[in-house]
Amino acid sequence: MDNINIMVFPCGSEIGLELHRCLKDIRFITLFGGSSVVDHGAYVYKNYIGDLPYITDEKFITKFNEEIDKHNIDFIFPAFDSVIAFLSKNRDKLHAKLLTCSDDAVQICRSKAKTYERLKGCYFLPKTYKSVEEIKNYPVIIKPAESQGALGFMILKSEDELKYELSSRTEEQVICEYLPGEEYTIDCFTDRHGKLRYASCRNRHRIKNGISVNSSLMEPDGEIIKIAEEINGKMDLRGVWFFQLKRNTLGEYRLLECATRVAGTMCVERAAGINLALLTVFDALNMDVDIAPQIKNVTVDRALHNVFSLDLDFDEAYIDFDDTLIIKDKVNLTVLNFIYQCVAKGIKVILLTRHDTDVKEDMKKYRIFPELFDEIICLPRSERKIDHVSPSEKAVFIDDSFAERKAMSEKYGTLSFGVETVEALLDNKQ
Repeated sequence: MDNINIMVFPCGSEIGLELHRCLKDIRFITLFGGSSVVDHGAYVYKNYIGDLPYITDEKFITKFNEEIDKHNIDFIFPAFDSVIAFLSKNRDKLHAKLLTCSDDAVQICRSKAKTYERLKGCYFLPKTYKSVEEIKNYPVIIKPAESQGALGFMILKSEDELKYELSSRTEEQVICEYLPGEEYTIDCFTDRHGKLRYASCRNRHRIKNGISVNSSLMEPDGEIIKIAEEINGKMDLRGVWFFQLKRNTLGEYRLLECATRVAGTMCVERAAGINLALLTVFDALNMDVDIAPQIKNVTVDRALHNVFSLDLDFDEAYIDFDDTLIIKDKVNLTVLNFIYQCVAKGIKVILLTRHDTDVKEDMKKYRIFPELFDEIICLPRSERKIDHVSPSEKAVFIDDSFAERKAMSEKYGTLSFGVETVEALLDNKQ
């Protein structure tokens, strides 16, 4: 297959970061990240395009197309709800194909009010209210007709609270019945023939800032599949999309919203062997796909992840063996990752260790090849490391011993780091 160039925009959103994880290692895809603001995308996208105008800028389409042409972009994977709606509306002006559903489906799903109108008559819609006077029982839910995540979502317990919120909000609101039960997300894939090929259910155990940070795959029951088929039949959907359900006071499923994009927590599907973003790319290339989940039970728990940017340029690295590359009789994978990163960049790597036995023989025990290093310096315990090296001016020294690091820095001015710092030396751009 010929190489294709895909731009993710905006690349620093949770969706954009998940798309990076989905597509960065696919051999025929060169991934680009575009952004209008400096965000996390700049730390993980090797091919990063910053300083793009906001979509509200009248020059956005012109500037966006200039970057598309400059980098020979074939596809755009939009990664934020308002951006998806804007790009979809202007897809005929773009110089690359948009990886999303039809504009009709995009605009319908962007609005909860339009979604409920399109699905009018379906039994799984929540009860909605057009006026305060219609409401007989509280609490009720209020949420903007156009929003993402839990933005603007509130549970209101009285008529006074509802009237106050309605008077203080300028955008269109949706008022619907209170749904106290468990919430589910159903990740879906529809092929270019309009056939629903995949629908997988996951729960949302813990939510932070509107994002599910603990989620588990569940076997979807027949009713969920039926709801997915009905939604698919009433909208012109294609590629990856999802919808959310919640149970009402009677335990019945009720629809919260639909979205024509990748969800950040679709990573659980990827862990089960289903890469919905890649399936969408294949479908856009008019290729038929087979879908075969490999694992049924997957749970993801998400937390903040560190990626660093250091003002550091080095051309060789000295690395200790005991308690650095090998810790507690196991290979330190972070240090090993760093070594391979150096090899890939052409940076000289020297193993510098005070070791009682034949270090090359001990390396075999851990399946570490001596050829990984440009040089191996093995010293008896009585020798000083600083007496056996001639580091360059831009060398770094990694060792668990503070005394060794201090001696190296004082004699040669070498930047010296402990094992716990190696994480910060990793280059995460791919």
